Amino acid sequence: MTDRYAVIVTSINHPTRAVVEIARDAVRLTADFIIIGDRKSPPGFTQPGATYLDLAAQSRTGFRYAAEAPAQHYARKNVGYLHAIARGATILIETDDDNIPRPEFWQPRSAQMIARVVEHPVWTNVYRYFHSGLVWPRGLPLDQVNAPLPDLQESQTVYCPIQQGLADDNPDVDAIYRLLLPIPFRFEAAEPVALRGAWCPFNSQNTTWWPDAFPLLYLPYHCSFRMTDIWRSFVAQRIAYANGWAVLFHAATVFQERNAHDLMRDFAEEVPGYLHNAAIRQALDDVSIAPGSSRIPDGMRACYERLVALELVGRAELPLLDAWLDDLQGCRTEPPGSNRRNAG
Repeated sequence: MTDRYAVIVTSINHPTRAVVEIARDAVRLTADFIIIGDRKSPPGFTQPGATYLDLAAQSRTGFRYAAEAPAQHYARKNVGYLHAIARGATILIETDDDNIPRPEFWQPRSAQMIARVVEHPVWTNVYRYFHSGLVWPRGLPLDQVNAPLPDLQESQTVYCPIQQGLADDNPDVDAIYRLLLPIPFRFEAAEPVALRGAWCPFNSQNTTWWPDAFPLLYLPYHCSFRMTDIWRSFVAQRIAYANGWAVLFHAATVFQERNAHDLMRDFAEEVPGYLHNAAIRQALDDVSIAPGSSRIPDGMRACYERLVALELVGRAELPLLDAWLDDLQGCRTEPPGSNRRNAG
C-alpha cells in the first residue's frame, strides 16, 4: 500500500513563512496540508495548497469531538488529526506554524528505524545526545536536567510508530531556559535515539505518527495549556512501552522562527509540570495497561482517569476523550465516499 502523508498545524495567525513553505512543498510527499483555525484566527484566512478549517468548517466535519470540545485552545488540533485520518492519511506529521521545514523534512519516512537504544526505565534528557551543552526539553523534571545519561545500546532496527524530530534555532525548551540561557542554538546531526522504557517528554512541533499510534495523538483540553502535548507524551510512552514499541528522537529537520510569546505567562502555564511531572510518570507507571492495539482505548481511559484523580486534568476531559475515540473508530470504518471524509 502506498503511504499517504498529511501535515497538520493549528494557527491563529495570518499565513506565516512556515505555513507558506509547507503549502508550497507538500506536493513533494503528495501530502495533505491541514490548517486548524480557532476563534482568534483572522477572518477570511486563505492559503493556496492547504485545507483550512475554521470553527464552522470543523463543525461540518461531523465529528462529535468537534462539536463538544471548547474553542480557544491548542487541542482543537485534534480535529485536524481526525480529518487527516478520515481522508486516508497513513503517516501523520504534526508541526506548528512557526517551524520552517528543511529539505530533509520532506524525505520518505518509516516506522522501522536504525537507532541507538535506551532501555533503562529512568528519566532521560534526550537533548543531551544531540548537544553537548546545557539544554533540556520542555517537560523534563528540573532535577533530572543534569542526571547521568543512560548508556546507549549499539544501533539496531526498532519499531517506532511515534518519532519526535528536533527543531533548531529556537527549540522546544521551557520558559526557565528561555529566561536564563542563550538562544538560538543548533543540535548536532547525530544518529537517532530510540527510547524503549526510558522517559522523556516529546512535543507536538515536529512529530510523526503511524496508524498503530493514531489513538495516542489525543491532546487533552482540561489541563495547563503548556502541558497538553507534554502530558499526552507521557500517556503515549506508557502505552507504547506496554506494546513493545519504541519512541524515537531524531536530528532537527525544521528550524523555528518563534511566534511572539509572553515568557512569564509561559512560565506560569508550565508550573503544574515543574511540580507534578515526576508524580505523573509514577502514577502512569502504576496503571495496568494490557498490550494489543484493540486495548489502547481502554489504556488511554485508564491513564486519563488517573490524571483526573490526581486533579491535574479536569473531569470534563473524559467525555471529550470518549468522543475522540468514537470519532477515530468512525474514521477507520467509514467508506472513502462518506460525507465525513469529504467535509471541509
